[in-house]
Order: sequence, then C-alpha cells, then structure tokens
Amino acid sequence: MSVEKKTVLVVDDTPENIDLLSAVLSPYFKVKAAMNGTLAIKIAQSKNKPDIILLDVMMPDVDGYEVCRQLKKDVSTASIPIIFVTAKSEIEDEQKGFDLGAADYIAKPISPPIVVSRVKAQIALYDQARHLEALVAQRTEDLHHTRLEVIRRLGKAAEYKDNETGMHVIRMSYFSKFLAEKLDVSEEWIDLLHNAAPMHDVGKIGIPDSILLKPGRLDPQEWEVMQKHSQFGCEIIGDSDEPLLNMAREIALYHHEKWDGSGYPQGIEGEAIPLSARIVAITDVFDALTSERPYKKAWTEERAIALIESESGKHFDPNLVPLFLECLEKIRDIQSRFGDEIFKARG
Repeated sequence: MSVEKKTVLVVDDTPENIDLLSAVLSPYFKVKAAMNGTLAIKIAQSKNKPDIILLDVMMPDVDGYEVCRQLKKDVSTASIPIIFVTAKSEIEDEQKGFDLGAADYIAKPISPPIVVSRVKAQIALYDQARHLEALVAQRTEDLHHTRLEVIRRLGKAAEYKDNETGMHVIRMSYFSKFLAEKLDVSEEWIDLLHNAAPMHDVGKIGIPDSILLKPGRLDPQEWEVMQKHSQFGCEIIGDSDEPLLNMAREIALYHHEKWDGSGYPQGIEGEAIPLSARIVAITDVFDALTSERPYKKAWTEERAIALIESESGKHFDPNLVPLFLECLEKIRDIQSRFGDEIFKARG
C-alpha cells in the first residue's frame, strides 16, 4: 500500500524560485505554491492544511516574518513547521525568524539535498509530535471517562442505600442539564453540572439505616442526623482543584439550602447559594415527588408543578422555576426512558 505524500507549501514572490523548489521537492512531496503572504495564510488556514511551509522573507505585500507571526498566533496553524528560505542570512535575521517560531532557516541560493533533507526531518518531527499529542488526548479522554464513571457509580451507591433508585440520579442529572441550557452559561459548565449532579446525595452513605430507611416520619433528633448528609457528602468528595469534583462538592453541600434562607446546613439565601445547587434543588425535588417510593405514591406531574410554583421565591430560585417548566417536554422523555421499572427489570 502506497503512503500518501505529505504536502509542502512553498511561498515566494519570484516564480523562478517557486519553480526551482517545486522541482526539488515534487519527487518526494505534494507541492502547493503561493506568490504572496496573504494567499499563503489563506492556504495554511484552509481545510487541507500543508504539513510544512517553506517561506520567503522579502515579499511585497506581507513579508515572511509577518506571515509566520500570524500563523503562529492562530491555534489551527500554530503547530505547522515553517522553514524560512531567504537570502537574508545575517545572524540577526535568523534569530528573528527563530524567535517568531520558525523551525529552520535555509539560505539562498539553495542546495537541493539540504532542502530535501531538512524538509523530511521537520515533517518527521511534526508527525511524531502529532502522534504524541493524539496519544495524550486519548489518555486524557480515557481518564475523563473513568472519572465520570466513578462519580456516577458513587452517586448510585448512595441511592442503593436509600429508598430511592439508581434511576433517580440519572433523571435529575438530565433535568439539571436541561434547565442549565436555558441560562447564559457555557457548554463546559452545563456538562460539569450534568455529570456532578448525581453526587448530590452521596453523603447519605454516612446516615444510619435506622434513620435513612425509616418508613415513617422522622422525629426531631432523627431529622437532625439526616440533615448531616449534606456535610458528609461535602467531606466524602473533599477539596479538589478538579472542576468536576469541585462542583459535585458544591452541590452536595448546598442543594438543601432554600432561596429564603430557611434551608440547611448553613441557612444561606438567594444568590449566595451556588447556581448549581439552586438548579439541583428544583430537579431533585421534582423527581422525588413524581417517583414512587416505599413510603409514598408518585405525585402527578400537575401536583408536583403546583408545589414547585408555590415554593418559587421561598424554597426555589424564582428566576429558575419558569425556565424549569419550559423543560417539561424533555423531562417527560427522560422519565419514559429512565423509569424506575427499568431499574427494577435490570436488577
């Protein structure tokens, strides 16, 4: 099987120089040509980027140094190796080229063997760098997926210990994502919320079964212990510079705070409650209300919505409640796809 030739972009305002370099390089590479800096930049930024650029310095419209500067500041072209091919052979000229990010410097008149050898060497280094970048990117993605899986499973562990099911954390995490999509936040933040939300009740692992699984109403002492699950969750997740774990910790600690300050564990109010926790406060309660548990029947959607609306400005952020209601169509789809009966069937 033949190996596809690499592409060299030759940039020079003198046709004879382009012809000479093309003749030298074409037996080994695909050769593209540009007779000015503006065209060179356009070709380099196109979909079919060159693997290397041979760049003249002295050109009338945009000189080679400026072409190099613009390509190196563009993320999409910054890694393409550039070799200056020029009659400007003073040390300071070479130093300027290297300072701008050039990979090599070839003086005119050229030596064909030197040109071919250096182009091959730089392309080999470029290929090696791209291969290593691909390996690092794959490894980073693998670690990211592993971290997400650990977080999801730890979130499910808390639900298995509770009267709820593993499907609850899936549903409410989607509900949270849908609500966040209504806000002026980044896609990255939405993704973090979606993956951190399942950890909201991980602290229930630390609550005694006699309280957590009690079918009846908790007495004041039991309720005091139950409230500690927010702090337990915060401690289980711990301090971390990792954005996903940091948000998971934030949600675990604050998702039982209320807009009017009557929540727990700290009794903070309004926008002092992190946005992530204000979102989860709504989605967690809605799913809990509309799901069947050993101690209660599932509420109808209408009844659950009525409670959410009645608690707007008290329990829930009044700015988020109407946006949540706009998500109901998507929410119903998730409820049908991830119902508790699916969980029971899998078990």
